[in-house]
Amino acid sequence: MALLHAAERAIDRGLISKQAFNRLLEVFITKVLQNNGERPGSSGGRPEDKVPLFTLISPTGRCNLRCKGCYAESDPGNHASLDFETFDRIITEKRELWGSHFTVISGGEPFLWRDGPRGLLDIVERHPAEVFMAYTNATLITDRIAKRMGELGNITPAVSVEGFAGETDDRRGKGVHAKILQAFEFLRQHGVPFGISATPTRYNWETITSDGFIDFYFEQEGAAYGWLFQYMPIGRGQSFELVVPPPQRVEMLRRVQRIVVKRNVFLADFWNNGSLSNGCISAGRPGGYFYIDWNGDISPCAFVPYSSGNIYDIYARGGTLDTALESPLFREIRKWQFDYGFDSSPRETDNWLCPCVIRDHFEVLKEAVIRCGSKPLNEEAAIALRDDDYHRNMVRYGEEMKKLTDSIWKSEYREGMKVGA
Repeated sequence: MALLHAAERAIDRGLISKQAFNRLLEVFITKVLQNNGERPGSSGGRPEDKVPLFTLISPTGRCNLRCKGCYAESDPGNHASLDFETFDRIITEKRELWGSHFTVISGGEPFLWRDGPRGLLDIVERHPAEVFMAYTNATLITDRIAKRMGELGNITPAVSVEGFAGETDDRRGKGVHAKILQAFEFLRQHGVPFGISATPTRYNWETITSDGFIDFYFEQEGAAYGWLFQYMPIGRGQSFELVVPPPQRVEMLRRVQRIVVKRNVFLADFWNNGSLSNGCISAGRPGGYFYIDWNGDISPCAFVPYSSGNIYDIYARGGTLDTALESPLFREIRKWQFDYGFDSSPRETDNWLCPCVIRDHFEVLKEAVIRCGSKPLNEEAAIALRDDDYHRNMVRYGEEMKKLTDSIWKSEYREGMKVGA
């Protein structure tokens, strides 16, 4: 309902072009939201008939910023990128195999991706039956790029912010917030619906869930939706000091509930709102997704830096995206998801306020990675498997969060949800 209200506000304010509105209506409403997670033409009765809803692709590791604690470790010196043919095949194949019409793009900075003369918007134009959402720092969105996005009508940028100007520039670099506001203006002028993506930490979570933050980005600037991805201690410069502590994470849950219900704003907290997605959505779960990075490495999730295969190798052996779904690591995680409660009756599910297989159940993920011989994608991920302090901190965090939320899960969700109480 909040998303529908956001669309209504954008239309009333003239923030969505006719092309974008028609394309979103045609593709997102009729093909994405009505996707039941079943393989096209199947009866839906067999496990192999259940398929992911989308794929997250980071086509390039290049980035023009050096954000503190970046999970992707993106930097200007990382020039690895998917080639056009592989990028194009992934999108085509998921649509043909799974009936998936939604593609999420991340990075690196996706607007830096190029293969010869072709860039990101050439891929978007090549797939008019897809809706694309691109996580971007927005510093490369010019008037020309925004105009083309408005003409295409099937891409929406999710712009990364850390709060207001002070918080954003502190993590992303001086002057970045001003460039974001300029990009917002270009997007509004050309009728491109856009959202925001924020990383709550111990130090900015209150700002990001404040009424002032909502007023500024949703009412004043015209954002249609927002995502909160709480800081994860992985990647470059991992620090538990930045993690939102469990008590404050519970307060975030309450605040986001009120924002959604009372203010009709679509703001989703990737971990706290696990009940909205039937728990963890990684590892190619039915209705979920998996991740392919700029090297072609395939991971359960953007926040799980362990590879279960490589798309180049799979294609070279004559495989498809279905081959990736059958990797041992994916199968182990999906078994845990089902045991935890996915596809069970509401009263049989475990606590989906602690849904994440790495953040809330690190021991489960670590054991699966080791048992399956999965490859760490970077040195930090390799260290995490053998660092006792890291292990203790992650497990302690999950245990404390579960202890704080088990009673909430039982009384407000399993026995009758009281949203916004």
